[in-house]
Amino acid sequence: MSGVKEKDAAKHRKRDQRLKELLAACALNDRKAFAQLYQIAAPVLYGIVLRMLKREAWAEECLQDAFVKIWNNAENYRSHLAAPMTWMSTIARNQALDQLRRSRRELLEADGSYLADGIDTDPLPMDRIAHSEEGSRLKDCLERLNEKQRQVISLAYFRGLTQSELANQVDMPLGTVKTHIRRGLEQLRGCLQ
Repeated sequence: MSGVKEKDAAKHRKRDQRLKELLAACALNDRKAFAQLYQIAAPVLYGIVLRMLKREAWAEECLQDAFVKIWNNAENYRSHLAAPMTWMSTIARNQALDQLRRSRRELLEADGSYLADGIDTDPLPMDRIAHSEEGSRLKDCLERLNEKQRQVISLAYFRGLTQSELANQVDMPLGTVKTHIRRGLEQLRGCLQ
């Protein structure tokens, strides 16, 4: 079993190294490198934004916007701060959150009320996490968190809820929600490394 984990870790390191090289080339305006970066990263990033937005058209638009930001900010990537896929996932996730906020604002402006039943608030089922290598690693690490940490992190990162919305949703003080998120992310970071 440890041989399989070692092979997976080596494969992961090799992919990360390739992504770092491609991001460095993108910073120099290398369009071929960008096309390769897109080919490698797009399926993972699309899965992230589709889970959050739940609409293919929105997810496709969001993915396009995320890659525009990746291209425009490639020179700002710092490998000592985050793995390349983590950095790109953060950009894609933030794009999806922006899309959700715009959509909520449009709904409010259209009919003057918040359509709460249009938002799925059930905890994220573990089986909905992508079947990729990273998805299964994330699933294993999420399962190691306590129930409250897993719930608030899932709602925040996979459903796009703000910390204030989370506090209302799970009926906890805002400070407690922040603590659960901070401690849960620290545990996830340690587990994923």
